[in-house]
Amino acid sequence: MTTSLVEMYQTYCDRLVQDTPFLTDQGRLSEQQVDRIILQLNRYYPQILTNKEAEKFRNPKASLRVRLCDLLSHLQQRGELHCQEFYRALYIHAQPLHSRLPSRYTIQNSDCRELDWGSESRELSASGPMSFLAGLGLAAGLALLLYCCPSDPKVLPGTRRILAFSPVIIDRHVSRYLLAFLADDLGGF
Repeated sequence: MTTSLVEMYQTYCDRLVQDTPFLTDQGRLSEQQVDRIILQLNRYYPQILTNKEAEKFRNPKASLRVRLCDLLSHLQQRGELHCQEFYRALYIHAQPLHSRLPSRYTIQNSDCRELDWGSESRELSASGPMSFLAGLGLAAGLALLLYCCPSDPKVLPGTRRILAFSPVIIDRHVSRYLLAFLADDLGGF
């Protein structure tokens, strides 16, 4: 089963439509958290809510659920940037709730390979420490080669002889390539 690009890359507005029932459920967000989110959207750049809109959504005469539903529908009508800023404010002021959102759960459990980083990291580390040490040895050998082999061979004539004996301590695979490189320049040694 393959997912289409629309399903794979949800917009913030699509995510907000999906998360609205979860967010408006009784007891998910406290009144203080909703007020902090509204103030974040009103006071910080980019200013998403005007002062009049912020007062409307902070009206203590209306129930919290009604205010939250009105806020979420207002943000959905205003566009992508407004929904994105809502998610940023939600992350700042209610991080545990933000991590349990249905839209985040859908993204994490999709069959999209680009988002499935966990299995790839296990595959990469399965090669073990020897491959790491071999790569490190290769990098050190190349660094030594660049350091000890100046572009002008008259500058340090003895460094090529020293470099010729250094593969003894380097892994045999790296030494083959290093000796092959030096054989061209040393000629008769």
